[in-house]
Amino acid sequence: MPGLFITGTDTGVGKTFATAALLHAMATLDLRALAMKPIAAGAELVDGVWINEDVAILEKAGNVSAPRDLVNPYLFREPLAPHIAAERKGVRIEIPRIVDAFTELSNRSDWVLVEGVGGFRVPLDNQRDAADLAVALGLPIVLVVGMRLGCLNHALLTAEAVAARGLRLAGWIANRIDPDMKAFDENLTTLQKRLPAPCLAVLPYLDDHAPEHAARLVPPKPLALWLKSLV
Repeated sequence: MPGLFITGTDTGVGKTFATAALLHAMATLDLRALAMKPIAAGAELVDGVWINEDVAILEKAGNVSAPRDLVNPYLFREPLAPHIAAERKGVRIEIPRIVDAFTELSNRSDWVLVEGVGGFRVPLDNQRDAADLAVALGLPIVLVVGMRLGCLNHALLTAEAVAARGLRLAGWIANRIDPDMKAFDENLTTLQKRLPAPCLAVLPYLDDHAPEHAARLVPPKPLALWLKSLV
């Protein structure tokens, strides 16, 4: 079942932004693609419905509609680490439920992008973490690197963690979250040399934070060839 697991070097590095940009880029290739965010923390009440902003962005970016409970099986109102939010709500995050939702979404589309929660090793409870979810899904990993001071260490450690779980780091995206980052080009070159996967896109800092604009920076022909190599 074609899919990707999108993880990040940390929380707030632009996983949703990059995932939505990939969805828009896939649409230009006439692919039916959608994303799911299995675990979301932080929600606002809109017209009587609790909505997570990231989930709303992903739903808008995809070109396949699906029930909200499949796109986002676990929604917590407080913007907390998932294991803390789940414990406060008296809920256990069940990985098989997420896998089942992914399978159902796969039957509706060509590609399903699964956006992880926080970084690769964010805890889900006292024993399991987001890496266990990635293993259960068994999808190629795309790493979103938040380009800021410290990103080299975070990116390389995450790549090692992915390999240690027996998963494939299939590609990575550089997302410039700090517009004033010094030595940006040199840091980018270092990552290109040391990460064991191709760089799919370099996303600049955008004032409008519009993923459809960022999608124009994802080269379509290399993207098509890369996706073909994964299936």
